[in-house]
Amino acid sequence: MRAIRVHEPGDPDVMAPEDVERPVPGAGQALVGIDAAGVNMIDVQQRSGNYAVPMPFTPGTEGAGEVLEVGPDAGEMRPGDRVAFAMVPGSYAEAALVPADRLVPLPPAIGSETAAAVLLQGMTAHFLVESIAPLQAGDVVVVHAAAGGVGLLLTQLAAARGLIVVGTTSTRQKAELVSGAGATDVVIRGTRELPEVVRSHGDGRGARIVFDSIARDTFEDSLASLARRGTLVVFGQSSGPVPPFDIRRLQGPGSVFLTRPGLGDYTATRDELLWRAGEVFAMVAAGDLEVRVQERFPLERAPDAHRALASGTTSGKLLLVTGR
Repeated sequence: MRAIRVHEPGDPDVMAPEDVERPVPGAGQALVGIDAAGVNMIDVQQRSGNYAVPMPFTPGTEGAGEVLEVGPDAGEMRPGDRVAFAMVPGSYAEAALVPADRLVPLPPAIGSETAAAVLLQGMTAHFLVESIAPLQAGDVVVVHAAAGGVGLLLTQLAAARGLIVVGTTSTRQKAELVSGAGATDVVIRGTRELPEVVRSHGDGRGARIVFDSIARDTFEDSLASLARRGTLVVFGQSSGPVPPFDIRRLQGPGSVFLTRPGLGDYTATRDELLWRAGEVFAMVAAGDLEVRVQERFPLERAPDAHRALASGTTSGKLLLVTGR
Protein backbone atom coordinates (compact mmCIF):
# COMPACT_ATOMS: atom_id res chain seq x y z
CA MET A 1 0.00 0.00 0.00
CA ARG A 2 1.02 3.65 -0.30
CA ALA A 3 1.86 5.77 2.72
CA ILE A 4 3.49 9.12 3.37
CA ARG A 5 6.71 8.60 5.31
CA VAL A 6 8.99 10.96 7.22
CA HIS A 7 12.54 9.77 7.96
CA GLU A 8 13.86 12.94 9.56
CA PRO A 9 12.23 16.17 10.75
CA GLY A 10 12.27 19.16 8.45
CA ASP A 11 10.29 21.21 5.97
CA PRO A 12 7.22 19.80 4.16
CA ASP A 13 9.33 18.12 1.48
CA VAL A 14 10.66 15.58 3.98
CA MET A 15 7.28 13.88 3.44
CA ALA A 16 7.23 11.47 0.51
CA PRO A 17 4.96 8.62 -0.64
CA GLU A 18 6.42 5.12 -0.33
CA ASP A 19 5.26 1.57 -0.95
CA VAL A 20 5.02 -0.14 2.43
CA GLU A 21 3.81 -3.53 3.56
CA ARG A 22 0.14 -3.59 4.45
CA PRO A 23 -0.10 -4.23 8.20
CA VAL A 24 -2.02 -7.09 9.77
CA PRO A 25 -4.27 -6.27 12.73
CA GLY A 26 -3.38 -7.80 16.06
CA ALA A 27 -5.49 -8.31 19.16
CA GLY A 28 -7.92 -5.46 19.68
CA GLN A 29 -7.00 -3.80 16.38
CA ALA A 30 -8.71 -3.08 13.09
CA LEU A 31 -7.18 -2.29 9.71
CA VAL A 32 -9.02 0.71 8.26
CA GLY A 33 -8.90 1.58 4.57
CA ILE A 34 -8.50 5.36 4.54
CA ASP A 35 -10.69 7.37 2.19
CA ALA A 36 -9.78 10.77 3.66
CA ALA A 37 -7.38 12.06 6.30
CA GLY A 38 -7.66 15.34 8.14
CA VAL A 39 -4.67 17.69 8.04
CA ASN A 40 -4.08 19.26 11.45
CA MET A 41 -1.51 21.56 13.03
CA ILE A 42 -0.23 18.72 15.20
CA ASP A 43 0.85 16.99 11.96
CA VAL A 44 2.91 20.04 11.02
CA GLN A 45 4.46 20.20 14.49
CA GLN A 46 5.43 16.51 14.41
CA ARG A 47 6.82 16.67 10.88
CA SER A 48 8.89 19.76 11.64
CA GLY A 49 10.31 18.31 14.85
CA ASN A 50 8.63 20.80 17.18
CA TYR A 51 6.80 17.83 18.71
CA ALA A 52 9.26 14.93 18.87
CA VAL A 53 8.02 11.56 17.59
CA PRO A 54 9.99 8.39 16.82
CA MET A 55 11.36 8.32 13.27
CA PRO A 56 10.55 7.17 10.65
CA PHE A 57 6.80 7.63 10.91
CA THR A 58 3.61 8.11 8.91
CA PRO A 59 1.98 11.46 9.78
CA GLY A 60 -1.70 12.05 10.40
CA THR A 61 -3.88 11.53 13.46
CA GLU A 62 -7.37 11.62 11.95
CA GLY A 63 -9.04 9.62 9.21
CA ALA A 64 -12.18 7.93 7.96
CA GLY A 65 -13.00 5.00 5.71
CA GLU A 66 -13.92 1.34 5.92
CA VAL A 67 -12.83 -1.52 8.16
CA LEU A 68 -10.88 -3.98 6.00
CA GLU A 69 -9.81 -6.57 8.59
CA VAL A 70 -10.10 -7.09 12.31
CA GLY A 71 -7.89 -8.93 14.75
CA PRO A 72 -9.02 -11.01 17.72
CA ASP A 73 -11.00 -9.22 20.43
CA ALA A 74 -11.95 -6.30 18.19
CA GLY A 75 -15.30 -5.85 19.89
CA GLU A 76 -18.26 -4.99 17.68
CA MET A 77 -16.16 -3.93 14.68
CA ARG A 78 -16.58 -5.95 11.47
CA PRO A 79 -15.12 -5.72 7.94
CA GLY A 80 -17.21 -3.33 5.86
CA ASP A 81 -18.09 -1.03 8.78
CA ARG A 82 -17.78 2.68 7.96
CA VAL A 83 -15.72 4.34 10.67
CA ALA A 84 -13.64 7.34 11.66
CA PHE A 85 -10.90 7.89 14.20
CA ALA A 86 -8.88 10.68 15.79
CA MET A 87 -5.71 10.88 17.90
CA VAL A 88 -4.35 7.69 16.35
CA PRO A 89 -1.15 8.01 14.26
CA GLY A 90 -0.68 6.96 10.65
CA SER A 91 -3.66 8.32 8.71
CA TYR A 92 -1.61 9.69 5.77
CA ALA A 93 -1.83 6.29 4.09
CA GLU A 94 -4.16 4.01 2.17
CA ALA A 95 -4.74 2.00 5.35
CA ALA A 96 -3.95 2.32 9.06
CA LEU A 97 -4.02 0.09 12.12
CA VAL A 98 -6.37 1.52 14.74
CA PRO A 99 -7.33 0.23 18.20
CA ALA A 100 -10.89 -0.99 17.72
CA ASP A 101 -12.10 0.83 20.83
CA ARG A 102 -11.01 4.18 19.31
CA LEU A 103 -13.10 3.74 16.16
CA VAL A 104 -16.34 5.68 15.84
CA PRO A 105 -19.09 4.22 13.61
CA LEU A 106 -20.35 6.64 10.97
CA PRO A 107 -24.06 7.42 10.74
CA PRO A 108 -25.56 6.93 7.26
CA ALA A 109 -25.76 10.69 6.70
CA ILE A 110 -22.04 11.28 7.34
CA GLY A 111 -19.58 10.55 4.51
CA SER A 112 -15.89 9.78 4.95
CA GLU A 113 -14.71 13.23 3.90
CA THR A 114 -17.09 14.98 6.29
CA ALA A 115 -16.05 12.67 9.11
CA ALA A 116 -12.35 13.25 8.47
CA ALA A 117 -12.99 16.99 8.37
CA VAL A 118 -14.93 17.26 11.60
CA LEU A 119 -14.16 14.47 14.08
CA LEU A 120 -10.98 15.70 15.77
CA GLN A 121 -11.71 19.40 15.56
CA GLY A 122 -15.42 18.98 16.24
CA MET A 123 -14.80 16.97 19.41
CA THR A 124 -12.20 19.55 20.43
CA ALA A 125 -14.72 22.36 20.03
CA HIS A 126 -17.30 20.26 21.89
CA PHE A 127 -15.18 19.64 24.98
CA LEU A 128 -14.01 23.25 25.08
CA VAL A 129 -17.57 24.57 25.20
CA GLU A 130 -19.19 21.77 27.19
CA SER A 131 -16.61 20.58 29.69
CA ILE A 132 -13.96 23.17 30.64
CA ALA A 133 -15.94 25.62 32.79
CA PRO A 134 -19.61 26.43 33.43
CA LEU A 135 -21.04 28.81 30.84
CA GLN A 136 -24.39 30.59 30.76
CA ALA A 137 -26.20 32.37 27.94
CA GLY A 138 -24.98 35.95 27.76
CA ASP A 139 -21.42 35.14 28.91
CA VAL A 140 -18.66 36.63 26.77
CA VAL A 141 -16.08 34.27 25.28
CA VAL A 142 -13.11 34.93 23.01
CA VAL A 143 -12.18 32.58 20.17
CA HIS A 144 -8.72 33.19 18.72
CA ALA A 145 -8.02 32.01 15.16
CA ALA A 146 -11.77 31.90 14.74
CA ALA A 147 -11.63 31.26 10.99
CA GLY A 148 -9.55 28.11 11.39
CA GLY A 149 -10.83 24.56 11.47
CA VAL A 150 -11.49 24.45 15.22
CA GLY A 151 -12.30 28.15 15.37
CA LEU A 152 -15.27 28.06 13.00
CA LEU A 153 -16.74 25.01 14.75
CA LEU A 154 -16.13 26.48 18.20
CA THR A 155 -17.74 29.77 17.21
CA GLN A 156 -20.83 27.96 15.97
CA LEU A 157 -21.17 25.84 19.11
CA ALA A 158 -20.65 28.82 21.42
CA ALA A 159 -23.16 30.99 19.53
CA ALA A 160 -25.71 28.16 19.65
CA ARG A 161 -25.33 28.15 23.44
CA GLY A 162 -26.32 31.83 23.53
CA LEU A 163 -22.80 33.03 24.31
CA ILE A 164 -21.44 36.37 23.12
CA VAL A 165 -18.53 35.39 20.90
CA VAL A 166 -15.68 37.77 20.14
CA GLY A 167 -13.55 36.16 17.44
CA THR A 168 -10.09 37.14 16.27
CA THR A 169 -8.64 36.57 12.83
CA SER A 170 -6.13 38.04 10.38
CA THR A 171 -8.10 39.39 7.38
CA ARG A 172 -11.40 41.04 6.52
CA GLN A 173 -12.38 38.08 4.34
CA LYS A 174 -11.87 35.69 7.24
CA ALA A 175 -13.76 38.06 9.53
CA GLU A 176 -16.81 37.68 7.29
CA LEU A 177 -16.64 33.90 7.70
CA VAL A 178 -16.42 34.27 11.48
CA SER A 179 -19.40 36.61 11.57
CA GLY A 180 -21.33 34.14 9.43
CA ALA A 181 -20.54 31.43 11.99
CA GLY A 182 -22.33 33.43 14.68
CA ALA A 183 -19.71 35.72 16.25
CA THR A 184 -21.07 38.92 17.78
CA ASP A 185 -17.87 40.84 17.03
CA VAL A 186 -14.65 40.07 15.17
CA VAL A 187 -11.27 41.67 15.80
CA ILE A 188 -8.84 41.68 12.88
CA ARG A 189 -5.53 41.39 14.69
CA GLY A 190 -3.63 44.66 14.79
CA THR A 191 -6.64 46.90 14.14
CA ARG A 192 -8.30 47.12 17.59
CA GLU A 193 -7.31 46.38 21.17
CA LEU A 194 -8.85 43.05 22.11
CA PRO A 195 -9.37 43.70 25.87
CA GLU A 196 -11.26 46.91 25.09
CA VAL A 197 -13.46 45.21 22.52
CA VAL A 198 -14.24 42.36 24.90
CA ARG A 199 -15.31 44.75 27.65
CA SER A 200 -17.63 46.58 25.28
CA HIS A 201 -19.88 43.50 25.31
CA GLY A 202 -21.97 41.79 27.96
CA ASP A 203 -21.68 43.24 31.46
CA GLY A 204 -18.39 44.93 30.66
CA ARG A 205 -16.37 42.80 33.03
CA GLY A 206 -14.50 40.79 30.44
CA ALA A 207 -14.49 37.26 29.05
CA ARG A 208 -15.67 34.25 31.02
CA ILE A 209 -13.39 32.11 28.87
CA VAL A 210 -10.70 32.88 26.29
CA PHE A 211 -10.04 30.00 23.89
CA ASP A 212 -6.48 30.45 22.64
CA SER A 213 -4.85 28.14 20.08
CA ILE A 214 -2.16 30.66 19.11
CA ALA A 215 -0.37 30.94 22.49
CA ARG A 216 2.85 33.00 22.41
CA ASP A 217 1.64 35.91 20.26
CA THR A 218 -1.78 36.24 21.91
CA PHE A 219 -1.15 35.23 25.52
CA GLU A 220 -0.89 38.75 26.98
CA ASP A 221 -4.06 39.98 25.26
CA SER A 222 -5.85 36.81 26.31
CA LEU A 223 -4.90 37.27 29.94
CA ALA A 224 -5.89 40.96 29.87
CA SER A 225 -9.30 40.12 28.38
CA LEU A 226 -10.45 37.86 31.20
CA ALA A 227 -13.15 38.72 33.68
CA ARG A 228 -12.57 38.11 37.38
CA ARG A 229 -12.26 34.34 37.94
CA GLY A 230 -12.31 33.80 34.20
CA THR A 231 -10.48 30.95 32.49
CA LEU A 232 -7.76 31.11 29.85
CA VAL A 233 -7.76 27.91 27.80
CA VAL A 234 -4.56 27.44 25.80
CA PHE A 235 -5.24 24.45 23.55
CA GLY A 236 -2.65 24.97 20.84
CA GLN A 237 0.49 26.94 20.05
CA SER A 238 0.53 27.88 16.38
CA SER A 239 2.80 30.87 17.12
CA GLY A 240 4.99 28.95 19.57
CA PRO A 241 4.80 28.05 23.27
CA VAL A 242 4.05 30.60 25.98
CA PRO A 243 7.29 31.66 27.70
CA PRO A 244 7.63 30.76 31.39
CA PHE A 245 5.93 33.27 33.67
CA ASP A 246 5.30 33.88 37.36
CA ILE A 247 2.03 32.18 38.32
CA ARG A 248 1.35 35.01 40.77
CA ARG A 249 0.32 36.98 37.68
CA LEU A 250 -2.90 34.96 37.62
CA GLN A 251 -4.08 36.82 40.71
CA GLY A 252 -3.67 40.26 39.15
CA PRO A 253 -6.55 40.07 36.59
CA GLY A 254 -8.87 38.74 39.29
CA SER A 255 -7.83 35.27 40.45
CA VAL A 256 -8.09 33.85 36.95
CA PHE A 257 -7.51 30.26 35.86
CA LEU A 258 -5.14 28.87 33.23
CA THR A 259 -5.45 25.41 31.71
CA ARG A 260 -3.74 23.51 28.87
CA PRO A 261 -6.22 20.72 28.03
CA GLY A 262 -5.95 17.94 25.47
CA LEU A 263 -8.70 16.06 23.67
CA GLY A 264 -7.35 12.71 24.85
CA ASP A 265 -8.24 13.53 28.44
CA TYR A 266 -11.79 14.46 27.40
CA THR A 267 -12.36 11.26 25.42
CA ALA A 268 -10.61 9.03 27.94
CA THR A 269 -13.29 6.33 27.94
CA ARG A 270 -15.12 4.76 25.03
CA ASP A 271 -18.44 6.03 26.38
CA GLU A 272 -17.14 9.62 26.41
CA LEU A 273 -15.62 9.23 22.93
CA LEU A 274 -18.89 7.95 21.47
CA TRP A 275 -20.92 10.62 23.28
CA ARG A 276 -18.82 13.50 21.96
CA ALA A 277 -18.53 12.09 18.44
CA GLY A 278 -22.24 11.26 18.41
CA GLU A 279 -23.22 14.79 19.38
CA VAL A 280 -20.94 16.30 16.73
CA PHE A 281 -22.18 13.98 13.97
CA ALA A 282 -25.80 14.56 14.97
CA MET A 283 -25.41 18.33 14.71
CA VAL A 284 -23.73 18.01 11.31
CA ALA A 285 -26.46 15.66 10.04
CA ALA A 286 -29.18 18.03 11.28
CA GLY A 287 -27.58 21.02 9.57
CA ASP A 288 -26.85 22.70 12.91
CA LEU A 289 -23.06 22.57 12.48
CA GLU A 290 -21.49 23.56 9.17
CA VAL A 291 -18.26 21.83 8.18
CA ARG A 292 -16.13 23.93 5.85
CA VAL A 293 -13.63 22.01 3.72
CA GLN A 294 -11.40 24.49 1.93
CA GLU A 295 -9.34 22.10 -0.19
CA ARG A 296 -8.74 18.43 -0.91
CA PHE A 297 -5.26 17.21 -1.84
CA PRO A 298 -4.26 13.82 -3.27
CA LEU A 299 -2.21 11.80 -0.78
CA GLU A 300 1.07 12.43 -2.60
CA ARG A 301 0.56 16.19 -2.26
CA ALA A 302 0.83 16.12 1.53
CA PRO A 303 3.71 18.66 1.39
CA ASP A 304 1.44 21.16 -0.38
CA ALA A 305 -1.25 20.65 2.25
CA HIS A 306 1.24 21.36 5.03
CA ARG A 307 2.50 24.48 3.29
CA ALA A 308 -1.07 25.72 2.93
CA LEU A 309 -1.92 25.07 6.57
CA ALA A 310 1.27 26.68 7.88
CA SER A 311 0.76 29.77 5.70
CA GLY A 312 -2.05 31.04 7.90
CA THR A 313 -4.15 31.84 4.84
CA THR A 314 -6.57 28.92 5.09
CA SER A 315 -10.01 28.85 6.66
CA GLY A 316 -11.82 25.65 7.50
CA LYS A 317 -10.37 22.19 6.89
CA LEU A 318 -7.77 20.67 4.58
CA LEU A 319 -8.04 16.99 3.61
CA LEU A 320 -5.85 14.36 2.01
CA VAL A 321 -7.81 11.89 -0.14
CA THR A 322 -6.47 8.51 -1.20
CA GLY A 323 -8.72 7.59 -4.11
CA ARG A 324 -8.36 3.97 -3.04
